[in-house]
Amino acid sequence: MTILLIAEHAGGTLKKSAHELSSAARALDAGATIHALALGAGATSVATELAAWGAQAVRVGEEGFEPYAPLCWTCAVVDVANAVKADVILFGAGALSRDIAGRVAMRLGGTLASDCMALSADGKGIKIVRPTHAGRVTTTGAFSGPGPLVATLRANAFAVLKPAQPGAGNVANLNAPTDTADLRAIVTATVQSTGTRPELSEASIVISGGRSLGSAENFKLIYDLCDVLGAAPGASRAAVDAGYAPHAMQVGQTGRTVNPALYIACGISGAIQHLAGMRTSKTIVAINKDPNAAIFNVADLAVVGDLFQILPALTEEFRKALK
Repeated sequence: MTILLIAEHAGGTLKKSAHELSSAARALDAGATIHALALGAGATSVATELAAWGAQAVRVGEEGFEPYAPLCWTCAVVDVANAVKADVILFGAGALSRDIAGRVAMRLGGTLASDCMALSADGKGIKIVRPTHAGRVTTTGAFSGPGPLVATLRANAFAVLKPAQPGAGNVANLNAPTDTADLRAIVTATVQSTGTRPELSEASIVISGGRSLGSAENFKLIYDLCDVLGAAPGASRAAVDAGYAPHAMQVGQTGRTVNPALYIACGISGAIQHLAGMRTSKTIVAINKDPNAAIFNVADLAVVGDLFQILPALTEEFRKALK
């Protein structure tokens, strides 16, 4: 089996999702030939690390791949997949996969499986486990071709295990497609978020606030606890619509899907749209003064009480414990 990983990085630093892709590829087939592709400014810097994580061959492309252009990157992925005769192409679960994974599957005549939570292979094909019905049900499907399987993997769903033996890591430079007639959309500017908090989709701890916080100023209670625990802040759609938090923090069906080890929902009622974005979290803690809040139906630990009293107390106790 030949597996192609689309490794995302931030200015030359591999994202956690790239390590998850490598681990998933080796778990899918221990004898697979693993190729990795990294594009954009700083891509060359991650080649050695990709080899250490099991890639036998690495292709990198910088010149011509900035600024990001969806169709340019799609063409590059398709060209590499054809060149290596990839049976499986793995993407992370971020904005990049949403933008181009479907295009890649269509152009290669393959099958797209999005938001996969598990992959396994047997003699008959590849089994895929993914959530459906807003995360309330998981389904298992089978893939046997034709064309490659293009899969996007849910963040934090695959254990990160560095291989005992690194890959050969043969590195080749990739040239950007020269035919620009097909490049109908080009990103002209990218605004990077500032701060030291982890990225929401990849964070192992997420603390989200709802409209019950009452104001943007009161979201400081969320931020303070996040900073103590090294967590990422999130928000419900109601809080975002009220102007209490930016859309980039929204967790839910029309926001971000998260799958952390710990999710703390503060003053969130538990609308199905919100549950769709977080119900697969490993452990869910809900804080709400309404004992009948729907969020408690999915919570592993329910705390009935006033978040304005509970959050400052939690922050202080964690601060003491983590000194």
